[in-house]
Amino acid sequence: MLLWLAEFLAQFHNGFLVVQYITLRGILSVLTALFLAFWVGPIMIRKLQEKQVGQAIRDDGPKSHLSKAGTPTMGGALILVSIVISTLLWADLSNRFVWITLGVLVIFGAVGWVDDWRKVVEKNPRGLPARWKYLWLSVGSLGAAFALFFTAQSPVETQLIVPFFKNVTINLGWIYIVLTYFVINGTSNAVNLTDGLDGLAIMPTVLVGGALGIFAYAGGHVEFSEYLQIPYVAGAGELAVISAALCGAGLGFLWFNAYPAQVFMGDVGALALGAVLGVMAVIVRQEIVLFIMGGVFVMETISVMLQVGSFKLTGRRIFRMAPIHHHFELKGWPEPKIIVRFWIITVILVLVGLATLKIR
Repeated sequence: MLLWLAEFLAQFHNGFLVVQYITLRGILSVLTALFLAFWVGPIMIRKLQEKQVGQAIRDDGPKSHLSKAGTPTMGGALILVSIVISTLLWADLSNRFVWITLGVLVIFGAVGWVDDWRKVVEKNPRGLPARWKYLWLSVGSLGAAFALFFTAQSPVETQLIVPFFKNVTINLGWIYIVLTYFVINGTSNAVNLTDGLDGLAIMPTVLVGGALGIFAYAGGHVEFSEYLQIPYVAGAGELAVISAALCGAGLGFLWFNAYPAQVFMGDVGALALGAVLGVMAVIVRQEIVLFIMGGVFVMETISVMLQVGSFKLTGRRIFRMAPIHHHFELKGWPEPKIIVRFWIITVILVLVGLATLKIR
């Protein structure tokens, strides 16, 4: 929006042309989202407390969590509002990737909002029925997959890129839609599973989102993509602005979500943020790199799958409790130690992912 205004004002003073640079708009985007989160955060927390929108704590979980009962949840709405406003202000609104990404954010956020509302306000422990939740998440992910497939402007946009190799690509054809569906849905649910401790999910989300912004900027730049030998996707650079907004909003939310949390993200935030990471990775053709950088999310998801599978097949549990962060809690690790160690693991994995830009 402000890009269009700057282009109009550039007729009178060429100094406004500086707003065309994605790097500047990315900086302004992160600062705008951060400011909005700091400004809206206390107001939202107070409103949630007044409405008694408090988190319910499972009796069979770690006993240390019982003191968290009643802490305001659905705070992920703060992140979504900050991202949307910042993106609308600083991104190029004629870019198709911007609208597809925002569409995924809104749809997954809306599903999470309804699920949270039914749980904490209507006191329905089931939340949104699984079949309806699955349906609407599928609508969001399939909608994005079809939109990206049918608007693709070059063959590389539907190819699978294998990292660490220069020219290893796989033409996916219609399988691209299936892959996109599972990447978006899978990442969404993986982030949701990780959101179990104060600040555990949001910092890895910020780190991975920031790294994907770097991939987007490089992949959307002809010279950088050629030099780094990564796929050039015209227009993907605008995702750097959304990535910056995600980082700013996420850090602003972490201010209130850091241990001991004043507010929880809830499904409204976790489902939406995970889906955005997924769709960004698909657009910049870095699904495998997302799997690497989001190793903490993968580990949490696999721990649940192994736990459920083992219990159904043998009647035994592999972990004391799943997802795996609860396992470490029950082993006696303090919550802040688990959180920081998972953050450190994510930093390492993100650096490995970024290394694929050059190691080929």
